[in-house]
Amino acid sequence: MMMTLANASLILVATLASVAGQFFLKSGANQLGAVSLGNLGRFLLTMTTTPAIVVGLACYAIGAIAYIFALSRIPLSIVGPSVALSYVFSVLMGKFFFGEMIPTVRYVGVSLIMVGVILLVRK
Repeated sequence: MMMTLANASLILVATLASVAGQFFLKSGANQLGAVSLGNLGRFLLTMTTTPAIVVGLACYAIGAIAYIFALSRIPLSIVGPSVALSYVFSVLMGKFFFGEMIPTVRYVGVSLIMVGVILLVRK
């Protein structure tokens, strides 16, 4: 199957919407602080009124819709691994937006994911 621009765009939207969802959910989680059994009820209630979390969930919904559209047109054996690029973006986002330390072995893993996706979508 040849990857058309429309099909590649669906995969890209699904991936980027998922990454945006992760960004907003992490931002919202940082605002809320750590959850424990003692604050679980308050945590769950506060989650529903935290704008970053609501936006993150909306991004995930958009990503899920784009993913379903992609699955209706493209084999799962291409779509599934392609959205694994969200892992690559997540690592980079963790470093650049949240100041997380990324060990070298994680960069190696991200590189392997990228190579694997390229091999899977090639004709």
